[in-house]
Amino acid sequence: MTSSALVLFSGGQDSTVCLAWALARFARVETVGFDYGQRHAAELAARPVILEKLRGDFPQWMDRLGADHLLPLDTLKAIGGSALIDAVSIEMGKDGLPTTFVPGRNVMFLTAAAALGYRRGISDLVGGMCETDFSGYPDCRNDTVQAIARALSLGLARDVTVHTPLMWIDKAATWKLAEELGGAKLVELIVAETVTCYQGDPSPHDWGRGCGKCPSCELRASGYQKYRAA
Repeated sequence: MTSSALVLFSGGQDSTVCLAWALARFARVETVGFDYGQRHAAELAARPVILEKLRGDFPQWMDRLGADHLLPLDTLKAIGGSALIDAVSIEMGKDGLPTTFVPGRNVMFLTAAAALGYRRGISDLVGGMCETDFSGYPDCRNDTVQAIARALSLGLARDVTVHTPLMWIDKAATWKLAEELGGAKLVELIVAETVTCYQGDPSPHDWGRGCGKCPSCELRASGYQKYRAA
């Protein structure tokens, strides 16, 4: 078992599944979140609740789950222009990308995580990037992520590996993976506590917390229905 990993942990569904994936594979797992002025800051509020429940309700992972870190990346807020940061309508932009796209976000996330990992002695990063349900975001593509990993390896003079366990699966398969990793209890935790909503609405539904109307909620709800019907 590889010694340590650092999980990019937002407090949403995908990053929670990625955290469980890492806990099943690494002897020590730390987490990092980013405060970049996002409108959906309810995810940040969910993070400590999820971490506490993972420690308390999953004894097989309790001793593996280490320190949590929260880093400010307010440069993204200063740049602005995204529906995830400013009061901008969620729609397809003139450039062919959804207005929820935050330019450079995953590039900055991975760079900051790798720098933190350098100081923590961790070179394995885990992120929830996904091409199957990636909403058109170019920085979620596997080619982008692995190019960043190569650049970070060169820039830090050490091998940096970015694991993306959700890269080639859809939302229904993500729910199934959660069940395989932590059973019904993990699925119930994801439904009850994670927030994956562009509006940051923590309203409860049978598939999780969210407004129920934004593209992120629709994707999550449809994936849950497909998972339950399988």
